[in-house]
Amino acid sequence: MCGIVAAVGSDDVLPILLDGLKRLEYRGYDSAGVALVEAPGRLRRAREVGKVAALERRLSTAPLKGLTGVAHTRWATHGQPSQDNAHPHVSGRIAVVHNGIIENHHALKRELIAEGYTFTSDTDTEVVAHLIERELHRHGDLLGAVDAAVARLEGAYALGVIDADRPGRVIGARHGSPLVVGIGEEGYYLGSDPLALLSVTDRFLYLEDGDLVEATRTGCVVHEWDERGGKRSPAVREPMRYEHDDPSVGKDEFAHYMLKEIYEQPVAVANALEGRLGSDQVLIEAFGPRAGQLLGDTRQIHLVACGTSYHAGLVARYWIEELAGIPCQVEVASEYRYRDVVAPPGTLLLTLSQSGETADTLAALRHARARQGQTYVGALSICNVPGSSLVRESDLSLMTHAGPEIGVASTKAFTTQLTALMLLALALRQLHGGDGELTARLVHRLRYLPTLLGDALKLDADIARLAQRFSGYRHTLFLGRGAQMPIAQEGALKLKEISYIHAEAYAAGELKHGPLALIDASMPVVALAPMDGLLDKLKSNLQEVRARGGRLLVFADPESGLEAADGMTVVNVPACCRFLAPLVYTLPLQLLAYHVAVARSTDVDQPRNLAKSVTVE
Repeated sequence: MCGIVAAVGSDDVLPILLDGLKRLEYRGYDSAGVALVEAPGRLRRAREVGKVAALERRLSTAPLKGLTGVAHTRWATHGQPSQDNAHPHVSGRIAVVHNGIIENHHALKRELIAEGYTFTSDTDTEVVAHLIERELHRHGDLLGAVDAAVARLEGAYALGVIDADRPGRVIGARHGSPLVVGIGEEGYYLGSDPLALLSVTDRFLYLEDGDLVEATRTGCVVHEWDERGGKRSPAVREPMRYEHDDPSVGKDEFAHYMLKEIYEQPVAVANALEGRLGSDQVLIEAFGPRAGQLLGDTRQIHLVACGTSYHAGLVARYWIEELAGIPCQVEVASEYRYRDVVAPPGTLLLTLSQSGETADTLAALRHARARQGQTYVGALSICNVPGSSLVRESDLSLMTHAGPEIGVASTKAFTTQLTALMLLALALRQLHGGDGELTARLVHRLRYLPTLLGDALKLDADIARLAQRFSGYRHTLFLGRGAQMPIAQEGALKLKEISYIHAEAYAAGELKHGPLALIDASMPVVALAPMDGLLDKLKSNLQEVRARGGRLLVFADPESGLEAADGMTVVNVPACCRFLAPLVYTLPLQLLAYHVAVARSTDVDQPRNLAKSVTVE
């Protein structure tokens, strides 16, 4: 969730640290800070509440300079946003930045206070700084001190540590929170995300859980923990080249990253399909060399995800069960990991995550991996980041190829996940004896999906006008049936995320079981009406709303027979087959949420209280 940047180089690293923090702003944060070793024994720090721009303004009047430094954007977990709670935290000559949560920090704090340490923040991170400083007196070596300190920590962490008395080196540690090493020509760098370091390198080492790394200007050594030997030893981590475009090119002609990313969806979906479709079927090899066997052995799927990815999973359940005839259970990762899951033999664990570092989803994967061979046949991840933990720890993976997504409210990551899930549903159908004629028709229609999405974007101007009316409401109800129900949920999530209007979604058939009590002229209702077997039943549900004075906005197929009337606005969505309708109907809901948020003057790309990558519980 937070962002770490650290650097050791041959020239002043402050510009690199600040650039990295700006590149990590999309993750969400409430304060920012830097610490640099200006000279041996001289450690200086600057911290500010608010945006990185506020930190830059402070540094313009009181500049820092150094060849070694750490920087951080914080998203508050322990202690409110304040200058004292902002990172880096300092203890003596040590400065620390930390992502994650130290679960035993209360006990450690009591221990350190008893030894004379003074705490100036409410954070769990300050415990880490004092622990390392204490161990440094015992070991005399920064790497050994960090090693001894992390042995006492419980929870999740990624750390960047510098020592004022020994400039020219940065120590990193990873357990449960992501951390990468950037390999540059002028130095070595640490980042919680490769995006942070693209101005200086596109080559990265991805650290594993339990790794420590010591980086200097000319090289780095990764030390892994050997459980059998009970000690650390040097490890080989092969460099990987970052394949995505650099998002720092900006928003182009768009006012916000979110709008840019909405408009990128036709290309993003085309990229997700590229090289994965044969003439009349899905290419199973796209899922990996063992895909045929593992997917062929699958008898049931447990699909685990969070937030927007969870909604994509709910759509996929309809596709997988109808197209492949395989039972599919969809679970919120934060619940799945903490209950006694019954996984029948032949269960495939399917995980979805944009970042591949979502803490709850990773924990669910590791829970299943511990039981693999007993009930789980294996694990498949659908993800947007090739080198992420989720991908590395799964048996199979399918990259969505969405490219970097900067807006906190997910758009193209969602539609590319849906695209990948449709490919999976068809692959399972092929391997489990489904009718080839329907598969061939859907493969043909998938080829035209990017064009359909482009047509849906032509509704933008009409939706922008409608959004002005919506901006004054305090609540909104979304309705859908069948595979459109999760799309209604996603539409409600988008509206509340960025406009701060309370919104919720219901299956339209559930209106009479409670939600109908909410309907009056002050409660707008957004409904999705594609051409499918439930259209007539949906029309009856819409009449129930109109009879009670509700104000309807219906996104409908042109052949649905729905027409504008008093109290009902109808927006025609490009005609499409029912299987691909969830993708096409997603775009108008994204545009609606975006334009309502703009009308309400909220921070569209970085909505309050939210983070892009949720790497803590």
